[in-house]
Amino acid sequence: MTTTARANIQHEDDRTRVTRWDFEPGQSTGRHVHAYDYVVVPVTDGRTRVIGADGTVSESELRAGESYARPAGGEHEVVNAGTGPLTFVEIELK
Repeated sequence: MTTTARANIQHEDDRTRVTRWDFEPGQSTGRHVHAYDYVVVPVTDGRTRVIGADGTVSESELRAGESYARPAGGEHEVVNAGTGPLTFVEIELK
């Protein structure tokens, strides 16, 4: 059974929201939609599985320190598909 990972809002103002996610293997963000464009910055290397609203699944490798831009909208769920802990930071651009 997939459990929801811990999310901690690190900073929020009228222009940005910074959220840190800490996942154990198999944990998930739960289904959600981003209202604004955002950037994912991994703190650790890891593998994720993204499940879209229509059930499509995509997997990707995240590299610590790199950044991955993502557009707003589109319900999805992110699962730690790796074998170790995964941490990443989302920077939402309001």
